[in-house]
Amino acid sequence: MKVCKATDVSAAPVKMEGAAGCSVRWLVDDKDGAPNFAMRQFEVEPSGHTPRHSHPYEHEIYVLEGEGVVVEGTKERPLKAGDCVYVGPGEVHQFKNTGSAALKFLCMVPHIPPGTPVTVAAECSPEAQHH
Repeated sequence: MKVCKATDVSAAPVKMEGAAGCSVRWLVDDKDGAPNFAMRQFEVEPSGHTPRHSHPYEHEIYVLEGEGVVVEGTKERPLKAGDCVYVGPGEVHQFKNTGSAALKFLCMVPHIPPGTPVTVAAECSPEAQHH
């Protein structure tokens, strides 16, 4: 069993292409002996966002605090504390902070084998940003 405070787990910047003002804490993962899933806490600064991307595994999201939107394809859906989101495998998605304080959410994912493809949406690639 592991019991900890989220703030005791180091936050790392999300360095994936297309991310801005976003950090992640890996609260529970396979290093803790969790056989199937990992629990991560994301924090997105005001005006920040996760990359617009897709991958072959699911997400389960629970919003802890702040305000934002989840982009589903081309549609933005509002989010606030207490909301939950299921993102299915292969769905293009992005989380954006639209508020004046940090947007914090838990994200549960299955363990992701090394080499699993993550596809950044074309409009988020460096090439697209230069056109």
